[in-house]
Amino acid sequence: MLRIIYMGTPQFAVPALEALVQHSAPGKLLPEGYEIATVITRPDKPAGRGRGILFSPVKQAALAHHLPVWQPGSFKKAANREELAAYKADLYIVAAFGQILPQAVLDQPRYGTLNIHASLLPKYRGADPIAESILQGDTETGVSIMLLDAGIDTGPVLLRRSIPIAEDDTTGTLTGKLAELGAKALLEALPRWIAGEIQPEPQDEERASHTRMLQKEDGLIDWTKPAGVIARQVRAYSPWPGTYTYWRGKLLKIHAAKAVALEPAKPVPPGTVAVREEAGHVYMGVVTGSSYLLIKQLQLEGKKAMSTEEFLRGYRQIVGEVLGAPSQA
Repeated sequence: MLRIIYMGTPQFAVPALEALVQHSAPGKLLPEGYEIATVITRPDKPAGRGRGILFSPVKQAALAHHLPVWQPGSFKKAANREELAAYKADLYIVAAFGQILPQAVLDQPRYGTLNIHASLLPKYRGADPIAESILQGDTETGVSIMLLDAGIDTGPVLLRRSIPIAEDDTTGTLTGKLAELGAKALLEALPRWIAGEIQPEPQDEERASHTRMLQKEDGLIDWTKPAGVIARQVRAYSPWPGTYTYWRGKLLKIHAAKAVALEPAKPVPPGTVAVREEAGHVYMGVVTGSSYLLIKQLQLEGKKAMSTEEFLRGYRQIVGEVLGAPSQA
């Protein structure tokens, strides 16, 4: 029976783990079946004001299925690599694990280490491919089942599967869709890989593009950018790091918005707030470097999220004022 070790941390990695659990019996996916020797996830972290311990979504899923869980920390430590090798696993499967595995780890299993990456490689290697696909205005994305090597998402690809990006998709909604697609793609690739029916396809380095890990500062809106760019940022940065500006020194989060092809009747600074009506609803329209950003939902510091209609009933004085960084707003 094949021995598999699964490595993952966030919710993105849960559907694939669930799928592996459901198909482990002999004859269901592999003739001989397989067992999940252990599930490896990042160490627990304190969370909330009470600083209670927060289990990763993968750990929660593993415990629900009575799977053993191991949280060793970094595999740069020789002792952890040796303990991993002692499992004598045939295959490692990785999904959003959160650390780069050294070559000494990748060389351990006889069938290598498979990774579920949330882009159509070689496009968008790195930490935040889902947000990047929305930022770039792509209409399609997908997952790649790849064989890990020592680089960052540079290994050969076994299989790709794609889905369209909806106009209202955020990183949150798209992550859920790609997690399910990744689980299906893994189940499709796994038996073919074990049977030797897939020839790994080297990535075209000339077509490669890269992403970086997002920071909180990325969410600050630059109102001199075109409205279409800012609207994509609102979607791409939901739920993290969020998109925000400042009004009278207070943080103002923008939860939902869209670009509209209108220009102000007279020249005004980017960030100037106006009132727009559309389909019988009143919205805040903010002047940008090109066109208006129509804000549908927002949240003022210390307040709950609300529609712009509700917001304007309490803060009508915002109309005509200029939003911006703390030093500007």
